[in-house]
Amino acid sequence: MTNTNRDGASRDERGIALVLSLFLMMAMSVVGASLMFLSQTETYSSMNYRLMSQARYGAESGIQKTVNYLLNSYTAPTTTGTDLLSNYDTTQSPVLCVSGCPTLNAPVILSADSTLQASNYPVASVQTAFAAAVQGSLPSGTTTVTYKPYAKLLSMQQIKVYGGGYQTIQTWQITSDGTINAGNTATVEVTATLESEKIPATMYAAFGTNGGCGALDFKGNNTLTNSYDSSNLALGTSSSGGNVGTNGNLTEAGGATINGSLSTPRVGIGSCSSGNVDALSSSGGATVAGGIVNLPQQVTLPTPALPNPLPPTTSYNGNGQVLLNGASVGNITVNANSTLTLCAVGLTCTININSITLNGNGKVVVPVGATVILNVAGQGQTTPIDFTGGSTSNASLDPSHFQIQYAGTGTVRLNGGSATSEMLYAPNAAVELSGGNDFYGSIVGATVTDTGGAKLHYDRHLSKSFFTVGNGMLSTFSWKKY
Repeated sequence: MTNTNRDGASRDERGIALVLSLFLMMAMSVVGASLMFLSQTETYSSMNYRLMSQARYGAESGIQKTVNYLLNSYTAPTTTGTDLLSNYDTTQSPVLCVSGCPTLNAPVILSADSTLQASNYPVASVQTAFAAAVQGSLPSGTTTVTYKPYAKLLSMQQIKVYGGGYQTIQTWQITSDGTINAGNTATVEVTATLESEKIPATMYAAFGTNGGCGALDFKGNNTLTNSYDSSNLALGTSSSGGNVGTNGNLTEAGGATINGSLSTPRVGIGSCSSGNVDALSSSGGATVAGGIVNLPQQVTLPTPALPNPLPPTTSYNGNGQVLLNGASVGNITVNANSTLTLCAVGLTCTININSITLNGNGKVVVPVGATVILNVAGQGQTTPIDFTGGSTSNASLDPSHFQIQYAGTGTVRLNGGSATSEMLYAPNAAVELSGGNDFYGSIVGATVTDTGGAKLHYDRHLSKSFFTVGNGMLSTFSWKKY
């Protein structure tokens, strides 16, 4: 017989509510503890992520400061001076130090922290300057993020650049550790590669280094660009490859036909102004067959070396004269129907002058088989090169046989003709073309203005023969945490 209480409940069921309550309280305690641990884990996770991100930002700051130092303050080794190319074995990657370093036949390293990575560079002053310039710290609440990078030299070579002289190009692997200590310590390592490449110096029929409106200004009716190959003249001209480029804007008002592309870091088409420099402004129906190529940044071209020693500034009558290798003369004038011959058949001649002016069908002739490098100083001259009254003759139609280099900011006036073939390198000058004749070769100026509808025929062979150093670029970016 089952015992029951006054309410009818079994005596065997007494206390079940208490047991259930205890079970529920235990379950809720477990859930509460789990939530507490979960919240604590999320807090720690957020804190760790914040510390990791701050450490990474510090490491990236070290990368950027190292890049800034290498591009703007560091001078690469040369064949003369205190930092000599002979101290390095450039046939290896990474480059090895073979003289003057703490450890010979080991990789070349610039370091801001010897405990992280020992420095191994042959010039102590360069190492000291590097360490002082690239390490530092960033404020982060009540603490700081510190960074101490180092750079390993992966490759190095010296090249002869168009415009005269030599330049050393390098590839560096930069490693930077960022560290923050805010109760917990976080360290992140960031690695990037900084490289400069050898690039063709003459890739365009005309290039304007100026970054403003009308750096290229084609005003003449029926201005035309195309290309040819001086190594195989039998192919004739091509209706492509006549590329033009500028750091600024191409302004066109005469129905120009660009049988190639327009390269510029600017974007957009329309009205150009100093506060809004676009790529192309056309009021004459210009055709750019190859479209607009957007450059990632402005093109920096080196200024050619001045003649050394400088030529005299006195007048020089060039009528009927022959100038050979090593000649250094002042302000040349070639008068009506007279000829000035530069160099001789089969020779290579470097000639220094102060200025040159052609009058009344005067002519400058480069003999077949000769190569002329004409360095123009332009001292005291507003128009150091003026060919508008005459013509130049380079019958080979190989523009590398007649190279004109001018470092100044004066005006350069050119004229075309059936045998006008030359390379003009005047990156700081205002270049003007007059007459609707042919020009074979390449023109580099701060600005290039065509007022006569010239036909510019770019020699594609130049891109394989003349080089300069490209802008430094960061690549292969990676990171890891400790």
